[in-house]
Amino acid sequence: MAAHRVTIYEVAERAQVSISTVSNVLNKPDKVRAATRARVLAVVDELGFTPKVQAVSLARQGTGRIGVMAPFTSYSSYLRRLSGVLTAATELETDVLVFDHESAALTSSPTLASMPIHGRLDGLIVMGLQIEPGIAGRLRERGLPTVVVDADSDLFSRVVIDDDEGGRTAARHLLERGHRRLGYLLERQVSDYESQAVKRLAGFRDTAVRAGAEVVVATSGNSVDDARRAAAGLLDAAQRPSAVMAHHDVLAVGVLLAARDRGLRVPQDVAVMGFDDGEAAAAADLTTIRQPFEESGSTAFGVLLGHIGGSALRSATVLDVHLVGRSTT
Repeated sequence: MAAHRVTIYEVAERAQVSISTVSNVLNKPDKVRAATRARVLAVVDELGFTPKVQAVSLARQGTGRIGVMAPFTSYSSYLRRLSGVLTAATELETDVLVFDHESAALTSSPTLASMPIHGRLDGLIVMGLQIEPGIAGRLRERGLPTVVVDADSDLFSRVVIDDDEGGRTAARHLLERGHRRLGYLLERQVSDYESQAVKRLAGFRDTAVRAGAEVVVATSGNSVDDARRAAAGLLDAAQRPSAVMAHHDVLAVGVLLAARDRGLRVPQDVAVMGFDDGEAAAAADLTTIRQPFEESGSTAFGVLLGHIGGSALRSATVLDVHLVGRSTT
């Protein structure tokens, strides 16, 4: 019995468009809105529809579209990384599809449960998320160029900072100011994996302990209010830390508020540091470690373009971080 051959009528019905729209997608893609074109092409792939070769080629060539996936709604810092991607992409008239994903720290497994790629992408940038091995293998099998930002990967090129060194830089700054009992506010994560937070704390703790200092760790959710409550435990201790380092600036603001709640002077009674150098740090005049968000986005876009152009060389780009001293230390 001959195998069923999918028709253009089935594609139109599944995509909820007219037959003429499917035809235009395949023959005159510039006449169809991007979202509709993407939906139709997704159905073409799903059903295994095989139109004329030249039509498929025309529909998919030169779309100039990439995807960017990150926990945008969990961390504003990823919007700054995205800004770097968009600036670079605009110069080359490349479209960018944005996919939000829950924070890896909040999920039971720090992986991408699914890869919602709608339509055809020339490439993909994944920020701050571990790609599950099975999904990574599928992306490679499909030949989709992929670059990972702020996460580890054994298959794809990476753009990262040295979180371990960032933690060490923060510890050295506090040690140089005579602090020997240090608090560290770590963002809570529900799964056991070597996240940025874990690497950052490891560098901080190792540097402090080697210098004879003590490090007391508390955990917090990813909000100012959670950090304020968590910092209370550190600041109410019988042996209060003389300085507190927070995993990122938003948590550090919570520490500042907890100190104010107790009438503690900053930095005279307790010094406070953050990490990132975002808007919160500038507003609070917070000492922090600056990481190059926009540069990480534009660099990832450049690496991705190389892969789209045919380069198969997997690379690891490590961007520098540096101390920004302000009034809180």
